[in-house]
Amino acid sequence: MDLLRDNDLIYGRLLTVDEPHLIERYNKALKAFGLKPTKLKSFDIDRTGFSPQIAEELGDLQYLDPNEVNRRFIILTPAQAELPVVHTAFSNTSQLMFEFYSSNRRVIDALTIKDVIYGEIEDSVSKVEDIEDLLSINQVEFRVLSAEDVLGKAGELGALVDRLKLEPDAWRDTAMLERMVDLAKVTGDIRENKLVPDRVIFRHEAFWTSHFGGIYVFIDKDMTTVISDPAAPGFRRSRPWQVSYLGIRDAERVFRFLASTGRLDLPRASWIETSNYLEHRAEMAVRALIHRQQPNLDFDKVDKVWLQTWIHSNADLINKDGIFPFLNAAKRELAQTGKLRLEDMEPERRFLVVRARPDHPDAWLTNRLISDFVPDDFVSRYVFNKQSFYKEYEAWPARWRAHVVETLKTTYLKDKAAFRERLYGLKD
Repeated sequence: MDLLRDNDLIYGRLLTVDEPHLIERYNKALKAFGLKPTKLKSFDIDRTGFSPQIAEELGDLQYLDPNEVNRRFIILTPAQAELPVVHTAFSNTSQLMFEFYSSNRRVIDALTIKDVIYGEIEDSVSKVEDIEDLLSINQVEFRVLSAEDVLGKAGELGALVDRLKLEPDAWRDTAMLERMVDLAKVTGDIRENKLVPDRVIFRHEAFWTSHFGGIYVFIDKDMTTVISDPAAPGFRRSRPWQVSYLGIRDAERVFRFLASTGRLDLPRASWIETSNYLEHRAEMAVRALIHRQQPNLDFDKVDKVWLQTWIHSNADLINKDGIFPFLNAAKRELAQTGKLRLEDMEPERRFLVVRARPDHPDAWLTNRLISDFVPDDFVSRYVFNKQSFYKEYEAWPARWRAHVVETLKTTYLKDKAAFRERLYGLKD
């Protein structure tokens, strides 16, 4: 993973924590979670407060996610809102955290001046034992604490202020007034600096989770759809009138579901020709085929001329694999008719010529699912499905790893927003 780390392809864009007072606050949160305080003088954190260096120090990658449910968080600064989430069991953790920051910005701004905010994203289960446990999570609640109990003291001070306003003789209670002064020394003027979160409950929308080898849950008005390995515990166990279960390898039914629910951008010349989508898919397929045939090849010498020469020299292999000719035929058909006849294609190959509908709320999740059916496109895997990408990366030989990293650097990392907009139609 060092090569990925050195090129900001893993644990990139994190916030460095090296100020003693912030490290002290972080340690207070760790102690509150029953964890050992860090001895590090510097470490990086993501939006949730997760630190890869502290995970390594503790020997526990799940130190903020012990049961891969009810995720913990540590907030040192409002600046964390702009960071990525680099380790999570649920794909929507990042969005839930962002909504929490956005809904409580004033409170977070005020509290982090004096204290560290920590807690859990609580839901209705404490441990996931089957799919039904996942389906029972309809909403989450942020249980918010602070090391110096600034939140609790602000609440107490607010109650005393109300009493002072409502009870005519309350101003005669010297002990109460002294308590208010002591509390105000910690909280400041709560009339100016609000210290209680405005919103802590959020909807748990469509998501992917790492449980049971990876499960997708899509939510529509009248039906929830689960896509997973049929061997996952609870698959097709209950509520057939409310829950539809699809096998993750059932390309026909998965594609039909995505298309019928309006989650797919079906192949049209209007977006495919301007995005070079088919050209991208074809190049990814050819590079993967070359790697399988020549696993020790030095890809430093591979350029477009070399690729064309290899394709012509290996025509039989290319035709047997079939993906490159299929994509070329699709390109010709689009140029002639402006669309493709999906019903004439093998179900698995339909995923090569579609993307998620960019304006659908589930666009990122849908692109992630599509990438499961196009594993040779390591760029799409990296953009939308980093957990699977990192797992596959571990098994690759060094030269292929170097080639993948170089390709991601010169394509995606060069301008991520522009790349996502051109290829997938996504606007940040």
